[in-house]
Amino acid sequence: MPEPDPAAPSSAAPSATADLALLTAAALAAGQIARRHFERGARSWDKGCGQGPVTEADLEVNDYLHDHLLGARPGYGWLSEESAPLENTARLRAEAVFVIDPIDGTRAFIDGQKSFAHALAVVRGGVPVAAVVHLPLMDLTYVATLGGGAWLNRQRLAASARTRLDGARVLAARPALEARHWPQGVPPVTRHFRPSLAWRLALVGEGAFDAMLTLRDTWDWDIAAAALIATEAGARVSDRQGRPLRFNSRDARSPGVLAAPERLHQGLLYALQPRPRD
Repeated sequence: MPEPDPAAPSSAAPSATADLALLTAAALAAGQIARRHFERGARSWDKGCGQGPVTEADLEVNDYLHDHLLGARPGYGWLSEESAPLENTARLRAEAVFVIDPIDGTRAFIDGQKSFAHALAVVRGGVPVAAVVHLPLMDLTYVATLGGGAWLNRQRLAASARTRLDGARVLAARPALEARHWPQGVPPVTRHFRPSLAWRLALVGEGAFDAMLTLRDTWDWDIAAAALIATEAGARVSDRQGRPLRFNSRDARSPGVLAAPERLHQGLLYALQPRPRD
């Protein structure tokens, strides 16, 4: 049987709601795989070339998701951290693409921390339309569809209503708040951290924190799912220069991420801008 052409149009494309149901079931099953490895201890090794660690759990979850999701949607493209992502150019021609991080927070997983996540999204035309971020050992499942709102364990999410930067609770790695990054001055916020980038974005959607930011280039699989969750909860999500995020590009990454309610987003973005010359 010939392979389906991912570029071929479909007159009956699955709805975002149907895709969300598929992603949610797959994320829950992935959580069981990860739980088994977490409890018995998974072998890990470094991928080299500055890519960081990987475990046998990452690979088994990736294989399961690849087979299960593409088995259900054979015409979709595939972009995953653990599947030689930049070599797979067929995804660039696909109408819809699965964007997957099998385990976001692998270092935390290796260290025995429960705060790792599975991040799954369907992207169409560069925009996520269905998304799940699932933390199996914390019993947290964030979901969203484009235009359909964001939810955590069946409770509707709303981002923070905070308008002042002073004292805002911001999720960021320590280097992101070093003075060298902030020409207008480091904003007077309180810094917090969680190891999973996807969870950080989802927490902004939950309203548990006021904002999150990362100034480093960021891979699509780390942020595509949670960017939709935060956006649908009412946060503004952009790159570090304030531009909308687009996913499934050839190099599959964005120049940083900034997520916050509109007024806070404006304040953080202003503080990042170069000082005007006299």
